[in-house]
Amino acid sequence: MDLNTVMQELEALGKERTKKMYMSNGAHEPLFGVATGAMKPMSRLIKRNQPLADQLYDTGNYDAMYFAGVIADPGVMTEADFERWMDGAYFYMLSDYVVAVTLAETDIAQEVADKWIASGEELRMSAGWSCYCWLLGSRPDSEFSESKMADMLKVVGNTIHDSPERTKYAMNNFIYTVATSYTPLHERAVETAQEVGPVEVQKDKKKSKLLNATENIQKALDRGQLGFKRNYVRC
Repeated sequence: MDLNTVMQELEALGKERTKKMYMSNGAHEPLFGVATGAMKPMSRLIKRNQPLADQLYDTGNYDAMYFAGVIADPGVMTEADFERWMDGAYFYMLSDYVVAVTLAETDIAQEVADKWIASGEELRMSAGWSCYCWLLGSRPDSEFSESKMADMLKVVGNTIHDSPERTKYAMNNFIYTVATSYTPLHERAVETAQEVGPVEVQKDKKKSKLLNATENIQKALDRGQLGFKRNYVRC
């Protein structure tokens, strides 16, 4: 399938209700409003195709950019490729659920995520922390440095309340993920969550909400999810 064919298929799958939902979360035109599940038949047909993924991502169409992440071949993507994709990620559903997810399937994931966390840019920071969540939730504990993860927990504990809004979400999720998926630091993460307490984030100019890692950790423990690991990262 070529670019034009895929775009025509995506347009046919678009739903106005889904489009409005995506736009309420930060997406903007152009987009069709395609449910992620509706993309699966086409992704099974295409499998992995990095040249096509790059073409789709470069359209700036949200649905095409999301589908690019589904069919991307992380094994051939370079750091420069991920930087370019991040440059085009204009809101968190792209930075955290397309770019960070794809990065998490590479050998350079931690190296690139570390740079993004240190960048000072809201969505790059969010993507960096989110990438670690995807990594910790899918890879063996032995692949991570316990001292490094402990230091990262300290950074979160000391800076989360003063961080950009989307970065707060990702940092809060990092505490939760360490507590539930990285068993060497389970207790340390629980302590960090308690020390941090509720984290206020702005939903829009008028409304805010509170993130509470402690409550979410307890819910996961109640479900018996201590040590939880995903079998795969991308859908």
